[in-house]
Amino acid sequence: MEVAAKNLNKAERVALIQQTLNQLYPAPPIPLDHFDAYSLLVAVLLSAQCTDERVNQVTPSLWALADNPFDMAKVPVEQIQSVIRPCGLSPQKSKAISVLSQRLVAEYNGMVPADMEALESLPGVGHKTASVVMAQAFGVPAFPVDTHIHRLAQRWGLTSGKNVVQTERDLKRLFPKDAWNKLHLQIIFYGREHCTARGCDGRVCGLCRACYPARKHPKKVHKP
Repeated sequence: MEVAAKNLNKAERVALIQQTLNQLYPAPPIPLDHFDAYSLLVAVLLSAQCTDERVNQVTPSLWALADNPFDMAKVPVEQIQSVIRPCGLSPQKSKAISVLSQRLVAEYNGMVPADMEALESLPGVGHKTASVVMAQAFGVPAFPVDTHIHRLAQRWGLTSGKNVVQTERDLKRLFPKDAWNKLHLQIIFYGREHCTARGCDGRVCGLCRACYPARKHPKKVHKP
């Protein structure tokens, strides 16, 4: 008689997920091309509702225009908008880039502050963007949650979060702090390559099957 497959408990899922992701992505690169904290901040801002690939295509032209807050603060908003238009939401994003550059010059001597609250006070910079900059520019432990991470965390039974705030809180509680920055990138890459929005419903990819071998129905995911 065959023994029915059993779903893993949460502790087993956490261990398996971390082990698998470390094997697949031992040193995950930062997807957005950048050369300092300022260029990363602007690139992350541009990535809202836009693919990283598109941002990486656009930013070289933007840096040719101005690659630091002192110079960017002097560029007319209309000129910024004309360059970043392919990224979408260009009226809002161009104004945010201009104003945040002016504020960095006026308030921080042109430096991007390594402070979550200060970052979140800048125009166009929400919690997720600030978290990415803190993690990837300054190495401060953070767990930015985007749509990939929110979706996968639910499929893997790591959260019942109906929004990214709860999902971030749950993930920080489950995983060791010194793994947060790396895990953030690892989950993003896994979500893009193996557990896509349309390619997996919680029963298709390797990790979903390993965590929930007895799952019979698609996993309903709460959108952020």
